Amino acid sequence: MDRLQLVLVALPLFLFCSDIFNLFAPPPPKPSSAPRPRSPLPNLHSNGLSHAIVTEAIPKNQQIGELGYGVTVDLRFCASCSYRGTALTMKKMLETSFPGIEVVLENYPPPLPKRLLSKLVPVVQFGVIGIVLAGDQIFPRLGFMAPPPWYFNLRANRFGSIATTWLLGNFLQSFLQSSGAFEVYCNGNLVFSKLKEHRFPSELELQDLIRRSLSTPHIANHS
Repeated sequence: MDRLQLVLVALPLFLFCSDIFNLFAPPPPKPSSAPRPRSPLPNLHSNGLSHAIVTEAIPKNQQIGELGYGVTVDLRFCASCSYRGTALTMKKMLETSFPGIEVVLENYPPPLPKRLLSKLVPVVQFGVIGIVLAGDQIFPRLGFMAPPPWYFNLRANRFGSIATTWLLGNFLQSFLQSSGAFEVYCNGNLVFSKLKEHRFPSELELQDLIRRSLSTPHIANHS
């Protein structure tokens, strides 16, 4: 029983230290949206080369006006949903399919109410743990003659109450911080939304959506 109590105490302390470290750790730098330096295209009229010969010598996807160069794709995904691996796979696929394309990975945060609620979860956690550990001193200071009945139920299983409070609080906070988003923007235009489609795009589908977005830039965003 002593070992079980030690585990129940050590686990919340470990999670507490981890949360404190993440709270004061500096946020990761945002990926730069500045375009990469483009390799210069050869002069079509230098050395007496004709336009047809130079066009034939340049790969198709590197010709002027072709897809790839000058195109920026933003992949905005839920970082707390473990979508980073999918985003990296899509990034490599797009860079291979469209040489010269700029693919930017960004976090898509949840709505403001969920973010605010996620900030309150640690406060509730600390409050419950403080009441479990020192309720006998806290309730008289708050003006209660005697602690309420539910306090004695929590104190009867003190270590279990602390562990349950911390684990449930972390689960709730993770849920509130997740947006479930995987949004794809091509030159600022939304071409795919997981929030609307409730699925991830396939590689071929994403390639086709980007081609259609660039060929019809004035059409409304993908529904």
